[in-house]
Amino acid sequence: MLNTLLIAGTDTDAGKTVVTAAIAAYWQRYYPQRTLGMMKPIQSGLGDRELYQTLFNLEQSPEEITPLYFQAPLAPPIAAAKENRQIDLAIVWRTLLALQKQRDFVLVESLGGLGSPITDELTVADLAGEWRLQTFLVVPVRLGAIAQAVANVALARQHKINLRGIILNCTQPRTKEEIADLTPPELIQSLTNIPVLGYVPYLENPRDLEQLAKVAAALDWEIYCS
Repeated sequence: MLNTLLIAGTDTDAGKTVVTAAIAAYWQRYYPQRTLGMMKPIQSGLGDRELYQTLFNLEQSPEEITPLYFQAPLAPPIAAAKENRQIDLAIVWRTLLALQKQRDFVLVESLGGLGSPITDELTVADLAGEWRLQTFLVVPVRLGAIAQAVANVALARQHKINLRGIILNCTQPRTKEEIADLTPPELIQSLTNIPVLGYVPYLENPRDLEQLAKVAAALDWEIYCS
């Protein structure tokens, strides 16, 4: 089992938070003796850090979950500029290294999509590649998803990201037929040469830990973590 897993997405509303929470819920349920750490390296506005603090007993300070925090819900370079601050990625890197030493398993949720800016020069893809993080890509089930998957996998390859699998996520209620029509797993796998690990159904209550754990149990994610 790997020590660190990055949950990335094709864009801002792909469903990274639901997938991250599902894997965290699964881990704490089925591996109660093994410690979990969670990180949202950079956050702009309220959101994931607060959710993780509510759902999981992580014994982490807010700064350990989110080393860089900005008030405005905008892309980090823009949010930082509004506060006259610099984005110091060394702080994020040191926090991640410390968490990796302290915990058996660390889940890192990226911001935005792989192409989202972190600084004026770097994107999420740059960091994922440079930091050699094993990565799952979350693709939302909607029209255009196939093209998004292909484009993001190409970006991942360009940056030499260790992309282990794709997870399809229903951001709204979908039938099995709609899932098959909008995001056919076989076609996505054929076009990207990346395994599709399953799909996450639309969850009316994404804070239900039991339901989240069941969702993660139905995905083939563990066999691609090594």
